[in-house]
Amino acid sequence: MKIIVNGAGGRLGKEVILAAQAAGDEVIAVDMSGASILTPTYRALEEYAGSADVVIDFSSHLATRQLLTYVEKTELPLVLATTGQTEEEKAAIYEAAKVAPIFFSANMSYGVALLVSLVKKAAVLLAEDDAEIVEFHHNRKVDAPSGTALMIADAVKRARGAGEIIKGRSGMKKREKGDIGVSAVRLGNVVGRHEVYFSDGVETLTITHEAHDRALFAKGALRAAEFILDKAPGLYTMQDLVEEKNA
Repeated sequence: MKIIVNGAGGRLGKEVILAAQAAGDEVIAVDMSGASILTPTYRALEEYAGSADVVIDFSSHLATRQLLTYVEKTELPLVLATTGQTEEEKAAIYEAAKVAPIFFSANMSYGVALLVSLVKKAAVLLAEDDAEIVEFHHNRKVDAPSGTALMIADAVKRARGAGEIIKGRSGMKKREKGDIGVSAVRLGNVVGRHEVYFSDGVETLTITHEAHDRALFAKGALRAAEFILDKAPGLYTMQDLVEEKNA
């Protein structure tokens, strides 16, 4: 593959470059700072006039509109690996997916996608259980709860067809039946851990995913890029990838 990596100067951008090179892929680096492990590094997508097969973005949600304008113009597949998009930015992503294939997932981990599949099954089989989600990340993470935690909570809600997602708890109020609790912990240099609890008061089932190295997100992004290469315009997620693999 010939991959444009947007946000190539960041930690995850670097991991994508190293993983892509190890796989024999060609990489074009783009970063607004102009700095990455590759030379040259373009400061903007528009500065690169050559060909490419796919764009992988590990920059910031603030670059969303610029990215969408670029892929709408070029019709290149886009792997959007950033989180924290506003509702307006999400709406723009859905609109752009009518023109180009866009892979948009709150987490690029294949393991997290499998966790979500298991959680959906548990949510149905344990429909009367309390459901709680606790996520742990490093103390530099800006958004809370994490996009992945909210994705898991939404999976529980959709599987059950009901439930209110409660972000954090405070004050004098008991837990309501059907609530889906989400709590965030910011601690040291934790890469990422998501724990999902189902309990009926007699026993508790816990489903956990823990990331040990940020390189897994780069690996997942490359897997997503391979998956989306031959897809028609539309919006795709890691769940689509998992379902195709298990078909």
